[in-house]
Amino acid sequence: MQSIITNPTWIAIIILSVVSIVLLVLVIVMYMKLKKFLVGIDSKHISDSLGFVSTNIDDLQSFKKELELYLATVEKRLKKSVQSVHTVRFNPFKGNGGGGNQSFATAFLTEDGDGVVVSSLYSREHVSVFSKPVKNHASEYELSDEEREAIEKAKEGLQK
Repeated sequence: MQSIITNPTWIAIIILSVVSIVLLVLVIVMYMKLKKFLVGIDSKHISDSLGFVSTNIDDLQSFKKELELYLATVEKRLKKSVQSVHTVRFNPFKGNGGGGNQSFATAFLTEDGDGVVVSSLYSREHVSVFSKPVKNHASEYELSDEEREAIEKAKEGLQK
C-alpha cells in the first residue's frame, strides 16, 4: 500500500476537498452579502429589493415636497408675527413725583418693522392707554420720545 502523500488518487481527493471547502466558504460569504443587499419584506430577488428601495425613495421625495410647502407657509406666517418687543418705563411728570416710573411705552414689531406701540401714562388719579400703529419702524401719528426709543430698541432687537 502506497503512502497517502505519494498516491495520486489521495492527492486528488485532498485537493478537491480543500477546493470544495474554499468554494463552500465563498458561497456562504456571498449569500451573507446578498442577504444584506436584499432589503424589504421577503425579498428573494434583486428586482424585489430595487422595487422596495424605489418605493421608499418616492415616499421620501413626496414627504420632502410636502415639508417644503409647509415650511414656506410657516416662513410667511413667521414674518408677520411679532419678532421683537421692547418696553421703556418713565415718569411723565418729571420732578413733582406724581406717578413715579409706572408709565411705559412698549413696541411690538414684526421682521419688516410693522406692528404697534402701546403707551400708558399713570398718575394717582387715572391711567391713560394709547396705541399707535407702526409701519416700517415709523408711525403716521406723532410719537413721544419714549415711544420712539421703544421702537428704536425693538428695531435693534431685530438685528441681533
